[in-house]
Amino acid sequence: MLQLLYTALFYLIQPLIWIRLWLRGRKAPAYRKRWAERYGFYRQPLQQGGILLHSVSVGETLAAIPLVRALRHRYPSLPITVTTMTPTGSERVLSAFGRDVQHVYLPYDLPDAVSRFLNNIEPRLVLVMETELWPNLIAALHRRQIPLIIANARLSARSAKSYARLGKFTRTLMRRITLIAAQNEEDGERFIALGAGRSQLAVTGSLKFDISVTPQMAAKSVTLRRQWAPHRPVWIATSTHEGEESVILAAHKSLLEQFPNLLLILVPRHPERFPDAISLVRTAGLSYITRSSGEVPSGSTQVVVGDTMGELMLLYGMSDLAFVGGSLVERGGHNPLEPAAHAIPVLMGPHTFNFKDICARLEQADGLITVTDAASLAKEISSLLSDEDYRNYYGRHAVEVLYQNQGALQRLLDLLKPYLPPRQH
Repeated sequence: MLQLLYTALFYLIQPLIWIRLWLRGRKAPAYRKRWAERYGFYRQPLQQGGILLHSVSVGETLAAIPLVRALRHRYPSLPITVTTMTPTGSERVLSAFGRDVQHVYLPYDLPDAVSRFLNNIEPRLVLVMETELWPNLIAALHRRQIPLIIANARLSARSAKSYARLGKFTRTLMRRITLIAAQNEEDGERFIALGAGRSQLAVTGSLKFDISVTPQMAAKSVTLRRQWAPHRPVWIATSTHEGEESVILAAHKSLLEQFPNLLLILVPRHPERFPDAISLVRTAGLSYITRSSGEVPSGSTQVVVGDTMGELMLLYGMSDLAFVGGSLVERGGHNPLEPAAHAIPVLMGPHTFNFKDICARLEQADGLITVTDAASLAKEISSLLSDEDYRNYYGRHAVEVLYQNQGALQRLLDLLKPYLPPRQH
């Protein structure tokens, strides 16, 4: 009954979804494209019989990159399709894999759209990153006897509470999932409480720890640093949201009094906010260039606005320390392990519930510094820039946490073996 109600409601709100896409398209034109894919219609035939991996947006896509690479290496003849729901996620997939994987949007969770999509793709295994539980998709996979695995699964206390209110509906949903590979015991127990069986659960750890800096990436970062700032300190503020750039710019202005040649790289989370960030930098009276311009910062450039996609790891690699956004405002924070992989100190605001477990481990090991406002941000950065040993101490501890917690990828790959053909050598 609840499923029928959910489906009817989803059909009814479609016009509102179109309006929202159209409005978002004013700032990010990509939202006005590829609408047919959102309903399971495709311009060209899709490869069938492979692995389907869904990662809703950028964060999940980044966590999926090592997994997709490992699957391609182990099963070279199996096509892999990676789906997302957002243009930024889509751009991330294309920049990470190019034509090595097939990419389309996952259709909306409407029975006919889902059915068209599955008829087009006919996957032998479906992997969903983190916790995207779409009832009609899950029901369709269950009917077709296609295994569904939730990889890198996490479930916050808040989300678990919401699902629990739906009672039997959620229990049915849980029972239709083949396997839940949870990030930690706490997340696993929440899935059990909602109706998943113990036999459906495995705790693998977080895939986010299984990132690494390739020698090519490290070399690119060194080259860029030599071009941009061979003799000046550099800090980076990434994945920033509305309300954070003004704090960062206030801290930067204050730091410039002590470090006149300090360079800030400012990277907003969403492309549609690039113009806002540029406007704030201009209003703050700071001299700037944009990354997309291709210019090299001059000695007088105080800010580089990172207005390109897929370059975060490169830019972290040329920075002395990093502030990770979504954490001074209540967005839950973004991934602190990407800068940690470069062995640089990581700073975040107090709102880190999206990465609660990871941030707790980093903080415990002196690999993360928490700040609350422009004054505390400037104070901590000043300490880090003034003392190289202190800076190295935090950077080293951050990367050690990363190394100590790796292994989720291998554990997950082992769990996938029964659902895939024998490994090809």
